[in-house]
Amino acid sequence: MSTSTSTPLPAFKTSLISTCLTHKILRFGSFSLKSGRTSPYFFQAGAFNTASLLSTLAASYAATIAATPLLADSFDVVFGPAYKGIPLASVTTTALYSLDADRFGGREYAFNRKEAKDHGEGGVIVGASLAGKRVLIVDDVITAGTAIREAAAIIENAGGSVAGIVVALDRQERLSEAGGESAIQSVKRELGIPVVAILTLGDLIAGVQGEEKVEMERYRERYGALVEE
Repeated sequence: MSTSTSTPLPAFKTSLISTCLTHKILRFGSFSLKSGRTSPYFFQAGAFNTASLLSTLAASYAATIAATPLLADSFDVVFGPAYKGIPLASVTTTALYSLDADRFGGREYAFNRKEAKDHGEGGVIVGASLAGKRVLIVDDVITAGTAIREAAAIIENAGGSVAGIVVALDRQERLSEAGGESAIQSVKRELGIPVVAILTLGDLIAGVQGEEKVEMERYRERYGALVEE
């Protein structure tokens, strides 16, 4: 299971957690999950719904990508899976440009349609062509990994290769009671690519205090995935 760390959080993570608490993007209580588990916290990425909040989230994606050597210089296109990933791809691309125009100014972005278009430019891909390019997927969370695997297949069918994945939150909990692997660990193993989260359950625990911290620690103790070496 996961263990806590005494390493201070980077400033952008601390700021993002504070924003999530202030605007109730991160909420505490009793929440029923699709897995059947009852979680003491809930992270609602769709609540980044103002210009200010979306800018904060985009800057966090950009900072995470820039700070990850396996990702920063290993992709040509930022790709957002329909539907939640579409705005994330566009704002992350512009945030990368704002962060370092020389380094990221030439990066492209694209997203997919749920249904192929049979007129105009046609196809399922909107934006940059993926053919022969290294593609970085951005999304909010990986729950079971099904949607991400579908996105990877779309990219490969369009002639691209998946360079990595960035998500807003890694819940760091195991997929099943029988195994110790999380959804992100499963995707990393299966696709053989880096998968990085802006925030993890460990970060949330480090960034809050009081009863909420205690309840999240109890949840991690019961459902936490095995720590990667």
